[in-house]
Amino acid sequence: MTVIRSVLLFVLAAVAEIGGAWLIWQGVREHRGLWWIGAGIIALGAYGFVATLQPEANFGRILAAYGGIFVAGSLAWGMLLDGFRPDRYDVIGAIICLLGVAVIMYAPRPA
Repeated sequence: MTVIRSVLLFVLAAVAEIGGAWLIWQGVREHRGLWWIGAGIIALGAYGFVATLQPEANFGRILAAYGGIFVAGSLAWGMLLDGFRPDRYDVIGAIICLLGVAVIMYAPRPA
């Protein structure tokens, strides 16, 4: 159950961080206005809180592992919302990053 909770929190963090950055991008680069920018700022703030809910106690480990989630999530976000089509190297890189997440967060460690 702890692994499932942790993965769900990583996904929620990715939605908040990537979504927040995307909203700010839309507000500034696509001229959608201050409401989009404000929503992005709120989402980025929420991301900071979500990370604290991880069951792992080590900040560095959580953020290092989250980096892999961010990479894969960013590519997925681009596909879903911006029509981005990753090439095989994007996909290979994302898989490597997700393998890193698994090793960093979920490898068995002595108590």
